[in-house]
Amino acid sequence: MHQQIHQPLSSIAILVNPLAGKGVSLKFDAWLEIELKKRNIQFQVFKNDWPESFDNFSDIWIMGGDGSINYFINRFPNCKTPLALFKTGTGNDFSWKLYGELTNEEIFEKVLISEPKPVDVGRCNHTLFINSFGIGFDGEILKSMNAIRFLGGHLGYMVAVVLKILSFREHRFQVNTEEESWNEQFLLLIINNSSRAGGGFKITPDANINDGLLDLCLCNKLTVFQRLRYLPVLKSGKHTHLPFVTLRKGKSFRISAEKEIAIQVDGELISAKNVKVDVLPKQFNFRY
Repeated sequence: MHQQIHQPLSSIAILVNPLAGKGVSLKFDAWLEIELKKRNIQFQVFKNDWPESFDNFSDIWIMGGDGSINYFINRFPNCKTPLALFKTGTGNDFSWKLYGELTNEEIFEKVLISEPKPVDVGRCNHTLFINSFGIGFDGEILKSMNAIRFLGGHLGYMVAVVLKILSFREHRFQVNTEEESWNEQFLLLIINNSSRAGGGFKITPDANINDGLLDLCLCNKLTVFQRLRYLPVLKSGKHTHLPFVTLRKGKSFRISAEKEIAIQVDGELISAKNVKVDVLPKQFNFRY
């Protein structure tokens, strides 16, 4: 027996990124349209030109990955319409946080019976991120990935990580939270809203997307051997006890580098020398 939907889905805007996941979005959208018609649920599909407003829709479903949801939240930063995010991108870390190991077909069933729940977002200067922020090593990996995009998703990310592990030189950062400060060279400087990034790296395993806090992970300077030794540990989220790793939760962080440095926000590349990262609690609503 199905649960009653307290806030019914009366008309859904389906936003499709045709490039996401090498066509996975388009394939799943075709299945989805058939299922919605069977259930007499109204919907409208937007593939290339997204609407300026969603006033006429009860829900917004996004077919894409972390990059697609990042594009959405920065274009519609004050949208309160309930959202759903299907795993149809090359990077689906935020959708994994919402729905775990569910398939897209299972996510569809879950979204139909789920109440909207508030979700926090992070803000890096004026750019919003919903999953992950990383400066230095993280940004350099993303720059490297642009050269090996043809490998796609997790494989491409892993190749970029290993190559960068062998060549990366740590930058010095001044990092300030509301209570503490650090001034040293860091291999990793990551601030996450969610617990997983990079297609499966559980960098901040205890992160919660609706606690009003962001999770900072600092990793001190390491030798190439140490980097290779601890990469699998970091991927599995079992690095929290290591002496060269610092984990903190907070609402606001300030970061200064010696020069302008590459930054990734939800897998999108930007750059800056001075950064303020803070949390916007309960900024969006998701059915999950």
